[in-house]
Amino acid sequence: MLLARRFLNSSLSYDTIESRYVNITLVIELQLAMEGQMAARNGKVPMNFKVMAQADVPRSRNGKHKQIVEKILSDLRQIPKGVALKVPLAQLSDSKEKVRSALNRATRKSERVVATASDETFLYVWDETL
Repeated sequence: MLLARRFLNSSLSYDTIESRYVNITLVIELQLAMEGQMAARNGKVPMNFKVMAQADVPRSRNGKHKQIVEKILSDLRQIPKGVALKVPLAQLSDSKEKVRSALNRATRKSERVVATASDETFLYVWDETL
C-alpha cells in the first residue's frame, strides 16, 4: 500500500511517502521563487520589494548636517537680538557652503529668518530682524 501526503507549515513543505516497508519524509523549504510561480499561476505579479505599515514609516529625514544645524538653531534661540553666533569652521562636518545651505533649508521650514557671514576660521550666524 502506497500513501502520499503533503503538509504545509508556514515556510516548510513536508512530502511524506509511506509504504509497507519504507517511510520517507522529504522536507522542502519554500523559496520566494515558488511564491512567485504561484502568484504567476493566480494571475498576480510577484512583489519586488518588502512592505510595511504606513504608520511605521519614518516621517523626518536625518541628514548629515542635522546635528550642527540643530545646535546652531538651539543657540540662536538663547541669544538676544543683535548678537551673532561664532561657529568654528573646524567643527563643521562638511564645507561651510553645505552647512549654510542646510541651515537655510531648516530656517525656511521653521519660518525663521537668519543671516550668515564667514571668514577663514568662523561661520557667523544671527537672527535677521525684518
